Amino acid sequence: MQKQTGAVILAELLKAYGITHIFMVPAVLRRTMVEIEKRTNIKRLHVHSEKSAAYMADGYARASGKPAICMAQVIGALNIAAGLRDAFLAHSPVIALTGGRDPKTKFKKVYQEIDDMPAFEPVTKFNATIDDVSRIPDMIEQAFRVSTSGSPGPVHLQFKGNEAQIDLEEFEFESNFKISDTHIPPHRPICNDTLLQEALTAIQSAQRPIIVAGGGAKHSKSSLELIEFAEQLNIPIATSLNGKDLIHSTHPLSCGVVGTYSRESANLAVKAADLVIFIGSETSSMTTHFWTVPDDKSRVIQIDIEPENLGRNYLLEVAIQGDAKAILERMNRLASALTIHERTDWLEHIQELRRDWYHKYKPLMESDANPIRPERLCAEISDNAPDNAVIVVDTGHAGMWMGGMFDLQHPNQNYIRSAGHLGWAFPASLGAKCALPDRAVICFTGDAGFWYHIAEIEVAVRWNINVIVIVNNNSGGNQSKRGFDRAYGGEQTAEGRQMWTFNTVNFAEIAQNIGAVGIRVEKAEDIQIAIKKALHLNKPVIIDVVTDIDALAPLAVN
Repeated sequence: MQKQTGAVILAELLKAYGITHIFMVPAVLRRTMVEIEKRTNIKRLHVHSEKSAAYMADGYARASGKPAICMAQVIGALNIAAGLRDAFLAHSPVIALTGGRDPKTKFKKVYQEIDDMPAFEPVTKFNATIDDVSRIPDMIEQAFRVSTSGSPGPVHLQFKGNEAQIDLEEFEFESNFKISDTHIPPHRPICNDTLLQEALTAIQSAQRPIIVAGGGAKHSKSSLELIEFAEQLNIPIATSLNGKDLIHSTHPLSCGVVGTYSRESANLAVKAADLVIFIGSETSSMTTHFWTVPDDKSRVIQIDIEPENLGRNYLLEVAIQGDAKAILERMNRLASALTIHERTDWLEHIQELRRDWYHKYKPLMESDANPIRPERLCAEISDNAPDNAVIVVDTGHAGMWMGGMFDLQHPNQNYIRSAGHLGWAFPASLGAKCALPDRAVICFTGDAGFWYHIAEIEVAVRWNINVIVIVNNNSGGNQSKRGFDRAYGGEQTAEGRQMWTFNTVNFAEIAQNIGAVGIRVEKAEDIQIAIKKALHLNKPVIIDVVTDIDALAPLAVN
């Protein structure tokens, strides 16, 4: 063994774990950055806010299914913690490395000294300090293990020193890394066949069963097994927002997204079911529209890798703990011996709900109105996104419009959405593009969301991160209109309108000034032209679509 600095060891570890990008705001782990340059091909992206760095790492992790790294010095650590909230809610394996307090100078009022560790507790699976340089290897190993195992999630490691200067210290280390846990899921637990047979018996007894598949099923990469299971047993599939890309919209068993940001046909289908099978879903308020879809009297089966999720919100007929893909593979084999119900009337009812929904919204999705209707914008993205596109979507009205109106038309398309933080989508799309440089990445956000991290256009230009950002620009955050109208006595007032409207801004011009391509769209017929142009440019493109401020996304049906 020979002595090496912590910087050398950390650089070699990150290389061995397959890290390709680091998203950070300097200055942190300065010497490690130098060693990374000398020893690896890892790209070190200096971005414009610590929160953006966390969101970029989050987008990278969700797109790749691998842990991603964000960094900040001690004074920026709290912004990293804020940025990890979305990763925590979406179970994304982000590893945050920050500077921290030095035991030698604690409580002496060192410049910028604040104890940040408590802030990371609620947004991480593992939150630890590294105060001895010899602990770097085992703590990095633990970070990767925890972030990927079970239900994935963020990890925070705080390094000694405000800029993590501990990496300058030396220790003796033998470079025989044992690398594992680099993808999710690293393990696939499964239960015994008795429970699976019990679940199949319950399904056989149902006349109108339905599957609600969530983010856990997506993390498990169980789409093929899920569809095989549904097709074999003639069960329609609704999804959560996180699971939207588990089944493409044109599949005859697809109902759409269920819950609060949803498609009406999916909510009506789940309400009509006599057995609901949750697969990889935490049965949260968003997926169940505050536990009304389905209601608490429904027959429910739940499959989840986390035992604490089983029965959290519903009384379960059968509770199955295990990995979704492994469970479904086994259930498919067991189901092959069953006599399968055709469920003709139930499946025809599902098709009728689908047809009714498309008929209801077709006029708006084909509207030539000026200002542009958001329904038309979503339909154009559905029709013009490449077969392998990655769609990254903000929360709020963006999440409502795309959750309900956007169709994934090909099994190779992917959909990633904000778990609740407005402004997440643009920096997350940059991370997703870093993870998947050969695929088209299309970000959908509103002007309210785009304003949060608009400075990251410069990062996209500087690093040639060629995302396409479509901004639903109505000069306001009009999801808030209903709430403020109620607060002001039930009708809109000029003062109330001030609470959710902005100045009119041309984002295409801003993009051009920063060095990206900006395209302004003011007529519905030009949306397709703009998307096709953006796809061929191979540059960062901001498509600024001027839409109707009075267009409100449909509310959930229950």
